[in-house]
Amino acid sequence: MANTINSGIAALRTLESWHVDHIYGIPGGTVNNLMYALDAEKDRIKYIHVRHEEVGALAAVADTKLTGHIGVAFGSAGPGATHLYQGAYDAMADKVPALFIVGQNPQALMNQDFFQEFDENPWFKDAGVYARTVMTAESLPHILDEAIRRAFAQHGPAFVTIPNDLADKEIPADGYYSSAKNFARPELGAGSDEQINQALDLIKQAKKPILYVGQGTYGAADEVMQFAKKFQIPVITTALGKEIIPYDFEALLGSAARVASKPANEALQETDLMLFVGSNYPFAEVMFKPDVKFIQIDNNPQVLGKRHKTDVAILADAKKSLQRFIQLGEDSQPSAWYAANVDNVANWHQYNDDMMNRTDGDLRFEPAFKEINRISEDDAIYSIDVGDVTQNAVRLLKVNGKQPWITSGLFATMGVGLPGSIAAKLSYPNRQVFNLAGDGAAAMVMQDLSTQVAYHLPVINVVFSNDALGFIEDEQEDDNHEWFGISLPQTDFAKVAEGQGMTGITVDKVDQMKPAFDKAVELTKAGKPVLIDIKITNERPIPVEKLTLDADKYDQKTIDDFKKRYYAEKLVPLSDYLKKHNVQ
Repeated sequence: MANTINSGIAALRTLESWHVDHIYGIPGGTVNNLMYALDAEKDRIKYIHVRHEEVGALAAVADTKLTGHIGVAFGSAGPGATHLYQGAYDAMADKVPALFIVGQNPQALMNQDFFQEFDENPWFKDAGVYARTVMTAESLPHILDEAIRRAFAQHGPAFVTIPNDLADKEIPADGYYSSAKNFARPELGAGSDEQINQALDLIKQAKKPILYVGQGTYGAADEVMQFAKKFQIPVITTALGKEIIPYDFEALLGSAARVASKPANEALQETDLMLFVGSNYPFAEVMFKPDVKFIQIDNNPQVLGKRHKTDVAILADAKKSLQRFIQLGEDSQPSAWYAANVDNVANWHQYNDDMMNRTDGDLRFEPAFKEINRISEDDAIYSIDVGDVTQNAVRLLKVNGKQPWITSGLFATMGVGLPGSIAAKLSYPNRQVFNLAGDGAAAMVMQDLSTQVAYHLPVINVVFSNDALGFIEDEQEDDNHEWFGISLPQTDFAKVAEGQGMTGITVDKVDQMKPAFDKAVELTKAGKPVLIDIKITNERPIPVEKLTLDADKYDQKTIDDFKKRYYAEKLVPLSDYLKKHNVQ
């Protein structure tokens, strides 16, 4: 008799060949045979029992973002499957490969409106780059292998629905194989010298150029900074690209729009040329001036010319192209435009430092970021939730270029911080991990604090509690509408944490901040997760998309009122620095 292998075990062996060492999910009748295979393979692949499938799905997406290996989550038929959908759309929007395994009733009971049954493939095709139902036990490993290749090749989530009976059959042991060792990503070279010289001519003609970089410049931080200094061009990053360039680089303007920094928004209003590298920035249509000269470098032909009328479009690798720019271009003379922006960055940093050092008045969020920066290790990982905490982290975390920073980007899924921290600690057990969340987002997924406890994941969880959906509250203010539907009931998140076996610490005074974070370091070094619930005032963070500082645009009373509300007495508009440096 030929050698055989259980089809469920063969499926898991296929995942293992793609470097999958853990998988998230919740048991159910339609995935029981997969569960039995996980039990048999528990020495090779770890089952992470989350409390909600959405948390598992978001954690799987975070796995891919952090490691480059495919993240995997599963759910049983019906509600278990639909709960995966939030993570699926998150992966779709951020163009992240992920694999979602969906349970289904045994084949004999399919298409009979059986318990928890629905036609899953059409539903998942909208989000997924691949969605198939396994038809034979023998094809199960192959379909999973195909799904992973498609996910990587097409940059999105893939779905495989498995009828439960097909995960518990004997199949030929030599009848399946993995293509993991054969998989390769296409690599582009630099742009042509002709294209680069065209772009260099435009740079020479520009008076106020900007280098705008996104996630396509991962691994190219040195080239970006060298380019900026050589050609005297300040740098804007997308919010998702925050981790790429060290915070203290003199000409780093931060990110633009609302989840953003003051220098970036001001420079965008002045620039006459943009070099747009490795980004598909969705707010370009409303943030970029339509009449600026535009140079774009990207390795995806689908986005060339998508966000702005483009003068030079270069289909190429960002890092190699920047290197070629540096080789071909001549050093620029010291630029007054560059110097004005460097001064503006320094002033913005001073404002944020002053806010982080505040000790009077009601407790705000900034002193907490001072402590996070103080205790952060050189390779710390930050999982950031969605809301005010996103824009505050963008502005205040002093990343060094070696600290991963993940969130839900284009889809902006609230509740993403906790799942991301679980993924980070599972993949990097020896690195410090933070989960930073507002109280609205924390309430959505707080049941999975117990997952951190159950699997001994020493994460520093920080909840900023202001009893409101602050990000939406500010939008309603801008719409001149009275606040409605944005209040949150007071929640003692420290007690919530303690109820799940985790140490909870409440902070409501600034002098409690340092001891709380010192205790968090002590606990996590001892292998225990911790939650710090910081009770902050519901004051609005400074709206850098609606700055009211420039005396050439606003009357003095309007400026004074803005400065008083946002403690911005020392904050200077870019226009003042342009005048100081005689920039026309």
